[in-house]
Amino acid sequence: MDVKKGRVSSAHGLSDEQKEFQKMAFDFAAHEMSPHMAEWDEKEIFPVETMRKAAQLGFGGIYVQPEVGGSGLSRLDTSVIFEALSTGCVSTTAYISIHNMCNWMIDTFGNTEQREKFCPELCTMDKFASYCLTEPGSGSDAASLLTTAKLEGHHYILNGSKAFISGGGDTDVYIVMCRTGGKGPKGISCVVVEKDTPGLSFGKKEKKVGWNSQPTRAVILEDCHVPVTNRLGQEGQGFNIAMRGLNGGRINIASCSLGAAHACVQLARDHLLVRKQFGEALSNNQFLQFKLAEMATKLVASRLLLREAAVALQESRSDAVSLCSMAKLFVTDECFNICNQALQMHGGYGYLKDYAVQQFVRDIRVHQILEGTNEVMRMIIARSLLSESG
Repeated sequence: MDVKKGRVSSAHGLSDEQKEFQKMAFDFAAHEMSPHMAEWDEKEIFPVETMRKAAQLGFGGIYVQPEVGGSGLSRLDTSVIFEALSTGCVSTTAYISIHNMCNWMIDTFGNTEQREKFCPELCTMDKFASYCLTEPGSGSDAASLLTTAKLEGHHYILNGSKAFISGGGDTDVYIVMCRTGGKGPKGISCVVVEKDTPGLSFGKKEKKVGWNSQPTRAVILEDCHVPVTNRLGQEGQGFNIAMRGLNGGRINIASCSLGAAHACVQLARDHLLVRKQFGEALSNNQFLQFKLAEMATKLVASRLLLREAAVALQESRSDAVSLCSMAKLFVTDECFNICNQALQMHGGYGYLKDYAVQQFVRDIRVHQILEGTNEVMRMIIARSLLSESG
């Protein structure tokens, strides 16, 4: 896992340029994130200034076009960066990944005016973005959402609420899926709601198991007046925009799990080398050796599948949606198991907050739920397989 020590490297197969920004991300994680990870978790600090430093490296709009301030990198490049950053703090990197997804949605589906208005400040992280799809009554069944947007003159009047919104209340730009038409996915549109818009308010800050360096609140819309000029794409295109965003979001969040597993394999290895029981180092115990070998193997397998899915998405291949779902399912499940096994190897120490392994476990558990639950990933994969002709 460690490039410097000659074992299976996370840089294997990458171009020289990719290795450079991977190193940049690993260095940023080690120096700017890892030393503060526990404090951000304990005190529930949203590390705005640290994220703005990350944005100075181009991490605020990684796959956003350069003409609006983005880095213009590929989905594979993005996965490599998020894996590296997550070794320093999963929760903060996961928020950065959601912010990048929102930024990309505006860049991809917005018109020139919208892109020029929103994207530059999102790329520098002078402003932050939130993605608003889930509602109290519609989680996995996202197409049944109830938030309405009624057209009155040059404004939509939004009414409804969104649940579990990352950054909610602390961010500036809300990408909101709302119903402008009839039932089902074709009645959904996508609008950008700006902070301080009359009628926009927020619920209490949620108390979470992990992801504590980013606030989570309900977003409440009560006769919220949003200019028609803030609609992304056409009326009825919102569900497609939301799902297109999530394909990349699934790669991104799986990359965050991968970074956590990468870190936990190293933490487990280091612990086995120094911890002694029954008169010798744990690293001499064959059962633990085999467990470590399995963890490393699953880590590499996860990385290979994830990078294949990232390339498929970049190339708009026909199997991209299915591969993104496979990667999200496999990587978030296996990487949680890796981190959990690393905690077990630490024994009682692994359950103490003085040791980082427990935070990695807490932070990545939710990755099996959000961006489409892993049960929904199975549905998407099965539907794709069963609909193939021949």
